[in-house]
Amino acid sequence: MSRVFRLIISCPDQVGIVAKVAGFIAEQGGSIIEANHHTDSVNRWFFMRHEILAESLNNDLDGFKQGFEAIARDFEMQWQITDSARPKKIALFASRESHCLADLLYRWHDENLPGDIACVIANHPDLEQMAQWYEVPFHHVPVTPETKPEAFARAEALVAEYEVDVIVLARYMQILPPQMCADYAGRVINIHHSFLPSFVGAKPYHQAYERGVKLIGATCHYVTEELDAGPIIEQDVIRVSHSHTIDDMRRQGRDVEKTVLSRGLRYHLEDRVLIHGNKTVVFA
Repeated sequence: MSRVFRLIISCPDQVGIVAKVAGFIAEQGGSIIEANHHTDSVNRWFFMRHEILAESLNNDLDGFKQGFEAIARDFEMQWQITDSARPKKIALFASRESHCLADLLYRWHDENLPGDIACVIANHPDLEQMAQWYEVPFHHVPVTPETKPEAFARAEALVAEYEVDVIVLARYMQILPPQMCADYAGRVINIHHSFLPSFVGAKPYHQAYERGVKLIGATCHYVTEELDAGPIIEQDVIRVSHSHTIDDMRRQGRDVEKTVLSRGLRYHLEDRVLIHGNKTVVFA
């Protein structure tokens, strides 16, 4: 695929933003191959994502950034520009359940995930052979109530060592410490086996069964200090009936979980997700 620069912008809404940005890109010789805009009319906030063909620019990325600074100041922009030639590094946090981890490893191995899986960090050793088959470094970091601070300090040290850009909780059955949530805000993605905000916390399939729901689902979201309440990236559902047992729901739900997680992660890796407060704009 062609190398692109992804320009991501959010700012107070006003007339002239699109014209100014497009005019600057044109002055740089840039060819916009994908353009997305959205205005939150309630909060008067504007969002933009442009993909610019890298080879079309008559300046390098640093030169583009320097030139764009004045526009960003004028419009009070929160902005970034990323290079598709520098894929984001991913750390997969896992426990014992394998379906989400196996799916992401396969997609990455099949070159169908636009990122680089740097390592797997797990609080149980069960999935080590799976990681080894894909030649991905595996680190067993046990977590107990007594050793939790030390365990998460070790996990964070590994994340730093591998220069990880995004952490994915692939059914990692531990709650991250508040400070870690703050340090990696907008960079930790979780898959929750429920259609949030319904059935937060543990055993959502049991909760769904007891409630007699006709739809179950999964939610891919960013992790915050508040459990299962971070900005939602992607969701999906599947229909169930009175005849389904908890095991049936769990089996069918796993298919939804891995699909929703892979889609949400892809959106993040391609810089398609803009966080605003506790909501997201997703240019899928």
